[in-house]
Amino acid sequence: MTGTVQKLKVEPVTVAGFAPFGQLIRPAADGKGFDQDDAQLVLTAGTPRFYLMTLERRGRQFDRITRHQRCTQCLGSLQGQPWLIGVAPPGASASPDPSQIRGFQIPGDCFIKLAVGTWHAGPYFDAAAVTFYNLELSDTNQVDHHTCNLRSQFGLAFELVD
Repeated sequence: MTGTVQKLKVEPVTVAGFAPFGQLIRPAADGKGFDQDDAQLVLTAGTPRFYLMTLERRGRQFDRITRHQRCTQCLGSLQGQPWLIGVAPPGASASPDPSQIRGFQIPGDCFIKLAVGTWHAGPYFDAAAVTFYNLELSDTNQVDHHTCNLRSQFGLAFELVD
C-alpha cells in the first residue's frame, strides 16, 4: 500500500469536544426527564435497528471513513471496554477534509451519538474482541453507507495514538 500514515492523537471525549460530531451521552439518574442531555435521535427515515456486534482485532489504523446521511447512529461498548473512533464533521462535500479528522477515546461507561452526516472510522480498540451496541436504521449499511477511501483520494491513512 502506498501513502502516508499520519499519527492522530486521541483525546478523551468530552461533551464540548465531541459537539461538532454528535453527542456524548453519560449515565443519568433514574426518573430524570427527557432533555438536551439525552440522545437527540433522527431515525424517521426507516425502521430503527438496535443490535449487538462483536468486532475482532481492529487495531488502530484506518484509511476509510464513512458517513450516514439519513440517520443518527449510536455506538457504545459492553462490559466497560474503552474504545477509539476517528471522526470528521458533517458537510456537503463528497469527502471529508483530512485536516479536520479527530480521534477520541470513549470510556466504557457512556455512548456516543453521531450526528447525521458525521464522518466516522471505527470503533477501534486494543483488545482481541469487543462487543458493541449499535442503533441506526435497519438498512443503513445497504442504502446509507457513503465511504471515502482516504488512501486513494488523499494518499493518507491514520493511526490513532495515545
